Amino acid sequence: MEPTPNMLKQLLLKNHQDAVLQTHPLFKSPSLSVGPMADSRERIRGPSRDGREFLTSPRQVLRRLMLLSEGRQYREAAGVVGRLGPSVLRSVIAELPLDLLLEHLPHSAYLLESFFTRLTTLNTTPKPDVPSETVAWQLVRLFSNPHESGLRQRCTKLLQALVKYEPNLRQTLRERRRSFDNAVQGLGVHGLTTSASGQLISLHVALKTELQRHVDTYKMAIHKLEELSMVTNNQDPAHSSHQRLLAINYGDIQQRLIDNKTLLTMLDKPILKQLQTLVENLSTRVENDKEVLSCVGQVKRLDAQAHVEKRPAAGLLMNFSRGCEVVLQTMGPESVPPGHPAMSKATMATGGSSCSDGYHSDDSASDDGSEIVSLYRNLYIENRADALEALDSLPQLKHAHSLKEKILFSMIVLSFRLCHGMRDRKVMEVRQVLSCGLDSSSETTLALDRAVRHHLHETTDSFPLGEIEQSVFNQVLSTLHEYPCLESCPTLTNYVSACVRLAWRMINQKAPYYLDMDFNLGFLRPEKHEPHSQSDRRSDLIKAFLWPALMQNNQCVFKAVVTT
Repeated sequence: MEPTPNMLKQLLLKNHQDAVLQTHPLFKSPSLSVGPMADSRERIRGPSRDGREFLTSPRQVLRRLMLLSEGRQYREAAGVVGRLGPSVLRSVIAELPLDLLLEHLPHSAYLLESFFTRLTTLNTTPKPDVPSETVAWQLVRLFSNPHESGLRQRCTKLLQALVKYEPNLRQTLRERRRSFDNAVQGLGVHGLTTSASGQLISLHVALKTELQRHVDTYKMAIHKLEELSMVTNNQDPAHSSHQRLLAINYGDIQQRLIDNKTLLTMLDKPILKQLQTLVENLSTRVENDKEVLSCVGQVKRLDAQAHVEKRPAAGLLMNFSRGCEVVLQTMGPESVPPGHPAMSKATMATGGSSCSDGYHSDDSASDDGSEIVSLYRNLYIENRADALEALDSLPQLKHAHSLKEKILFSMIVLSFRLCHGMRDRKVMEVRQVLSCGLDSSSETTLALDRAVRHHLHETTDSFPLGEIEQSVFNQVLSTLHEYPCLESCPTLTNYVSACVRLAWRMINQKAPYYLDMDFNLGFLRPEKHEPHSQSDRRSDLIKAFLWPALMQNNQCVFKAVVTT
């Protein structure tokens, strides 16, 4: 009897069921014997149509993921994660050895991205405790010293999934990058300081000289007080009563005035008031170094192989700052209002507003004053923009955006500071040549000072300033010795010359201009701060200064450009 087609179908179906039940690991136990007419529910447990095993036990899933990861089959492992339910996913995340996956970045980026995408999709409550910040800092470490090609392309989806799952990461990275940049900027304040005579000397030498001056002055004052104590030490308290004070005669008042004036002349010298400035400078340096060591300690915890003891702190922090910036850029573009037009170089420099941003004219201001303020505005709009463009073309500074802005900012500040020192030094030199006391306040000496300042005002355009220009450049280069490319940038040299020449002209006006040296990152003050166009308009906290405010007679004539 020949088999009919229906009989052949039944026979083939029976053989397939037997083969499935014999090969499936759940039915290898003798106690699990199943007949040919097994329930259809048991057939569901067989291999899926795509050949991948469907696992329901967290332990099995974890074992499977580790086996695939050891073989670098991260795409297959990501496929397993993509099919996990909420409870199994939560259990797997809790047991997952994340440090092993982080060691294999960027190769394991696909698997990590699948975890964060799945967590975002399921939106489980409560939120699983996933060390997302650890993942972000591992990526910062990779981007701080990129050695593999295509690193950014391989990690883009991971970073986008990461910031979707943990939106606060973006702000954390911004704050850490800002602390790195501030620490690097703080390293630049350990240069020379101006002495009372206008010379540039080290802070320790200036402190020693100033303290010695105080010691000598206080010894003289103590000696004078000892002379006076013979009269006042054992004085009867009744002699200081109100009635007795009203009864003293002309001669006593005259002697008291002479004694007190002598003491005041000894102690209230302008030259003695520099100590407080030096102490504040010392305090700033201490705080800056503490910030640097704190940031280096953070880097050391993030990257145990960074060898922080053997590397320059500035280069190390700038690398990690660059890593933070690349990670932030890869996470996605900043929100830009729709229809926002492209900005020209000048508009970018002025904060996206008109050319008069930061400039406030006064009806009573002279034409010469308006011209000088316009030159200061053009220095920011044109010269600074050209210098920034030149720095952008240097490969070593390609990603150091905040560093480039700080270089240009420090150069204009240094120019004003050194020009002030030069002007005061020239006045003192004339006094020394003519044998006038350095602390003399006689009318003749003051008239001599006015004559010297008038001469400097008349010769601002021809006065030799090469010494100051070289000093500004050398201080920046000594701080950023890791970037020798700065020395061979002619546009930057021209920018320094323009800053020094304009600063010299401004401080030698009859009503001198000066910079507002309050660079504290506090709250925005509309009367002297202008937010940059790319700032967060919803925030009034200053993140960085791009250009200092210009002052004259305690009035702000050009607002500082800041980012918020």
